[in-house]
Amino acid sequence: MANACPIKVGKFEGFSWIRCEGKGSFLNSPAVKEFGESRIKRGELCLVVDLEACTGMDSTFMGTLAGLANRLTEKSGALQVVGADEKSRHSLEDLGLDFLMTINPGEAVWKGVEDKARDLLKLKVAGLKAGTVLHTRHILEAHEILSDANDENRQKFSGVVDFLGEELARKAQTYS
Repeated sequence: MANACPIKVGKFEGFSWIRCEGKGSFLNSPAVKEFGESRIKRGELCLVVDLEACTGMDSTFMGTLAGLANRLTEKSGALQVVGADEKSRHSLEDLGLDFLMTINPGEAVWKGVEDKARDLLKLKVAGLKAGTVLHTRHILEAHEILSDANDENRQKFSGVVDFLGEELARKAQTYS
């Protein structure tokens, strides 16, 4: 199995930063979720997702971002995407996620300190291993979040959601 591309994170005054270097995928999205959820639990209201060095995103990665955006919105917070090129912006917009997060905002608390923030980031390693039941649940949850975003996504990801649900049921029978 391919290696996960690095996810780097940092905590700053008024925001937390998550940077994907390489492809955002089902392999590194657990690290994004773990860090993001831990910051939200500590009261963080602004998560910045840095896609400047991101070469692409799969649906699990985007579903993970959507889940964090939903949690922040519930608390009157925001997920803000910085450094999204045309390809990344199109990927997020194609799934209707631009309604859950702000992409390349004109004004933000972190404006002007992007380079400094990037220099202070540390590597984040996820606690989930690919192929485990917990990792399969993570992938399923990401696709359920995408499916809940709009009817078009529900149709687009219904096969994936069904397959992953069946996979989890099979794994549950194996372990019972």
